[in-house]
Amino acid sequence: MMRVLVLNGPNLGRLGVREPDVYGSASYEDLAAAAEKWGADAGVQVEVRQTDQESELVGWLHEAVDTRAHVVLNPAAFTHYSYALRDAAAQVTKAGLLLVEVHITNPYAREAFRHVSVIGPVATGTVAGFGLDSYRLALAAIAGRQ
Repeated sequence: MMRVLVLNGPNLGRLGVREPDVYGSASYEDLAAAAEKWGADAGVQVEVRQTDQESELVGWLHEAVDTRAHVVLNPAAFTHYSYALRDAAAQVTKAGLLLVEVHITNPYAREAFRHVSVIGPVATGTVAGFGLDSYRLALAAIAGRQ
C-alpha cells in the first residue's frame, strides 16, 4: 500500500484557536482525522505529523526518502525562508517520490512576504486556498499516481 506522510509546520497544531477567521474553526485533530479518512478512502496509508521545529521537519523528509513515502507538506511559515527545508524537500522529489506543498489559505491573496515559496520550485505541485480541502486534493493527486 502506498504510504504518505502528511507533514505540518509551525503553528498548525493551533488550528481552530489561531486566527479562526483566517484558518477556520477546525482543529488540528480534525485535520488529522480527515486526512487519515481521505487516505483510507483512496487506498493510501496516511500518517499525519506536526512540529514547530524546523530540524524535525527536515528529519521527517529524510525519513520519507529512506522509507519511500510520498509527502504532503504544509511548511507554514518555513515556506518563505527555510532553505534547509527546501533542500530536504528536493531530496524527496529527486528520489522519484511525490511531494505536494499545501496551504490552507492562498498565500498570494495575503501579505506580500507570503508570496514567495522556496518549497514550490522543488515540489511536484502545490495546492492552496481551499481550507482543509487543500489536503484532500493533495492526497487525491498522490493517490491518482498509484
